[in-house]
Amino acid sequence: MTTTQIVNFEAVAKSFGAVRALVDVDMQVVAGECLGLVGHNGAGKSTLMNVLAGTLSADTGVIGIHGQNLTRHYNVAVAHDHGIRCVFQELSLCPNLTVAENARIFHASLKGFGWKKRAGKMIIDKLDEIFPQHGIQADDVVGDLTIGRRQMVEISRAFTVSDEPLHLVILDEPTSSLDVVAARQLLSFVRKVVSEGQSCILISHMLAEILDYSDRILVMKDGEVVEEKLAQEYDRDSLVAAMGNVVESEAIEAHEENIKIRGKTPLVVKAVPRTQTGGIEFCAHKGEIVGLAGLASNGQKRMLLQVFSAADRHLNDTRVEGPVALVAGDRQTDGIFHLWSIGQNVGVRSLKNMVKGWLIGRDQEDAMASKWQAKIKIKTPDMNNNILSLSGGNQQKALFARALGSDAEIVLMDDPMRGVDVGTKLEVYDQIRKEAEEGRTFLWYTTEMDELFNCDHVYVFRNGQIVSELSRSELTEEKILQSSFKESA
Repeated sequence: MTTTQIVNFEAVAKSFGAVRALVDVDMQVVAGECLGLVGHNGAGKSTLMNVLAGTLSADTGVIGIHGQNLTRHYNVAVAHDHGIRCVFQELSLCPNLTVAENARIFHASLKGFGWKKRAGKMIIDKLDEIFPQHGIQADDVVGDLTIGRRQMVEISRAFTVSDEPLHLVILDEPTSSLDVVAARQLLSFVRKVVSEGQSCILISHMLAEILDYSDRILVMKDGEVVEEKLAQEYDRDSLVAAMGNVVESEAIEAHEENIKIRGKTPLVVKAVPRTQTGGIEFCAHKGEIVGLAGLASNGQKRMLLQVFSAADRHLNDTRVEGPVALVAGDRQTDGIFHLWSIGQNVGVRSLKNMVKGWLIGRDQEDAMASKWQAKIKIKTPDMNNNILSLSGGNQQKALFARALGSDAEIVLMDDPMRGVDVGTKLEVYDQIRKEAEEGRTFLWYTTEMDELFNCDHVYVFRNGQIVSELSRSELTEEKILQSSFKESA
């Protein structure tokens, strides 16, 4: 690791009204290192990175970049000119533009005749370098891509270089929508660029990623940096403890092992993927937690939507018994109502139970919001605040509260733990198991291998078809990857 300093923050503070998002934060980043940044939802990580990226201005403190004090006039353009890029947790691509056109936005020097071809080559070359076999074309419209592929484009764009320098890339939950293979490709690339002298800041709730790929780790809690050490000085237990003992370290292993295998209760979902002829049927019984696994974009989400569509009517290829709720993984597109309050977002699935006469009972809506704020620990001073005032992880909690607080007997989960911290994950896992023991059924698509161990059995998808069914006892990462790449199970 070199000692050339890229970033030097001194006593940086930021408040939003009465909420102190950052409290006198000191942070340094040097050339040729990967700095891991961890903390529970609402700890201030994304706010700190928005200040560094120039999208937010600090209230007080000193912002030093490459030895210069840039506090007074620091903004996005200044950050970009000094080689600082950010891949935000909520993707910032223009959905109505192509992949090449989105690359052009980053590089003003790409102009004149043939700029689109040059921009397309630049972004595709970088995609090929980071994510081999990505399947993305330069003329693809971004809005038509899956969220995983959109994340690949955003990440690759941040690492492209034309005539501007590139010194530091901020990666805010970069693997949250990537499958296990793409995540490994990205993290291996991060280590490669770091070894070549560039730097990265890696924010992730996947503690194994932070421990395995960071050089140094910064721990935040309630807007403050509470600890900073070399990555090699931490293990998982000590890192969880530094984050605030939100969960006991022993609970991680206990939650993974304490899986209650349920008997064959009544069948509530029976379906065959529409691209499949014969083979394995998708079945879920009352009270089961059923996993959908495999590489991203191989039919898992399509299966969930097929079940969702059949909830109101029986289809020839799909039978669903009972009302359904969906917890979306792409919360900005499929989950939250941007102009509504947190409480309204939580209660929208249960409006029919709140009607008094011809109107929605405000007291009942507020009561439901307060109940689930306490139950799932949504971090906000007021549930009447706009949903966008929450961190990404807390927005996801609101979507869980919406589904679990409803009358749905079947809950569909589309990779719902994106950007959720380890403490909250364990609390939600526990809540899911309790709900399942009381008879609620969960269909759970996840790109996180560890989450599959919460399931009673798992279906592995490949090219739109179910290629394997694994019981909890035979579930391993190796078996899932083998099924994901084989032509048949």
